[in-house]
Amino acid sequence: MSRTQVHTSRKPVLAGIGATAVLVTAAALVPGSTPAEAADYAPPPAHAGFDYQIGGAYTPPAGVTVVSRDHTASPAPGLYNICYVNAFQAQPGAEQDWDDDLLLRDANGDVVYDTDWGEAFLDIRTAGKRERIAEKVGTWIDGCADKGFQAVEPDNYDSYTRAGDLLDAADAQGLIKLLAERAHSDGLAIGQKNTVELAPNREANGLDFAVAEECGEWDECGDYTAEFGDRVIVVEYTAKGLSKACAGFGDELSIVRRDRDVSPKGSSGYVRETC
Repeated sequence: MSRTQVHTSRKPVLAGIGATAVLVTAAALVPGSTPAEAADYAPPPAHAGFDYQIGGAYTPPAGVTVVSRDHTASPAPGLYNICYVNAFQAQPGAEQDWDDDLLLRDANGDVVYDTDWGEAFLDIRTAGKRERIAEKVGTWIDGCADKGFQAVEPDNYDSYTRAGDLLDAADAQGLIKLLAERAHSDGLAIGQKNTVELAPNREANGLDFAVAEECGEWDECGDYTAEFGDRVIVVEYTAKGLSKACAGFGDELSIVRRDRDVSPKGSSGYVRETC
């Protein structure tokens, strides 16, 4: 589903990239990486034609070389594919898919929800619970690799900013590190989704690129590039946001405007624009 940012403060083109592509090291491509980080996974190419298809897969428009799709979908043949997983919250109505004690509860024992999306927060407050959540999400990440995706995009890294005082940044980073280890062991790059306040910690957290929703709208794109260089994918949802992102970063970053529901092409709400 679409994951537009709730603001609280808050790519060179590679031809023929597929499951059998020749891999390069992330250390060679991501600013700030060290030789010790070298491994056979690579972030998306910078300043590439990008399409955000997490609301439903369809044939990518001409000029697109990087696509993000839900982990239940298949990758687009011949392109660089990013696999979307909801890693920090349960999908709407899917609370039963998680062990009861892995759902975040308040002092009254009630499950706490992200009210904007109707999704239960996962309880990431202890190392043991983070490990169990990471193992479940890790099976989805394994599936992404098996299908031929090149990267993974774990959503709701910023859930702690919407959970009152029940979760904090340390909890979120504890889980994202486990997911980064799993992704890298599967040969996948891993992206930081939003959460600009934790971008300075991207290297320690093992994150290779960023997917920034509405960084043009909120004047945050520069905060991402300060840490990730040109390895930032920008998704805007308004004409104003697209205009601002393109004016400041159109020659550097992958930028697309989509409708907020990230509707498949051919549906009534479909919107897609680029710089």
